Amino acid sequence: MANPFEIKVNGEWSFHMDSESLETYDQARLSSNTFHVIHNSHSFEVQILEEDFDSKSYKVSVNGKPYTISISNPLDQLISTMGFELGTSKNVSHIEAPMPGLILDIQVSQGDEVREGDPLLVLEAMKMENVILSPRDGKIAKVAVEKGAAVDKKSLLLEFE
Repeated sequence: MANPFEIKVNGEWSFHMDSESLETYDQARLSSNTFHVIHNSHSFEVQILEEDFDSKSYKVSVNGKPYTISISNPLDQLISTMGFELGTSKNVSHIEAPMPGLILDIQVSQGDEVREGDPLLVLEAMKMENVILSPRDGKIAKVAVEKGAAVDKKSLLLEFE
């Protein structure tokens, strides 16, 4: 199957389809958002009720029954597998040093509430100051370093509740 798209229906089940298998569907546009589709000798009336191109999600009606559909292409699937999806809730439990360096400043304390993108601390590495930002909303459970401390790559910097 060349370049399969993953199609999820109602968040319950999914299937893969490539552009070649779409050719087995006979379809005719009835209006701007309604189609008549024939597949395997079965007739369907498909109406697009809502569409969100950014998230590639759609609400459709097939023969009067509503469905929520999301479509992901191979790149979307790779991004999801790697955990780099945009607009999704991240479940990050701790922050590790991305490189060896020196902690110049700590901008949060245990118990602080932070929002995604808030600055947490400043790490100096190779004479450059790197601001470590919060990857998610949450509460700081533990700050594992002190200002002025030297850290190795992958050293624990802080933990979220």
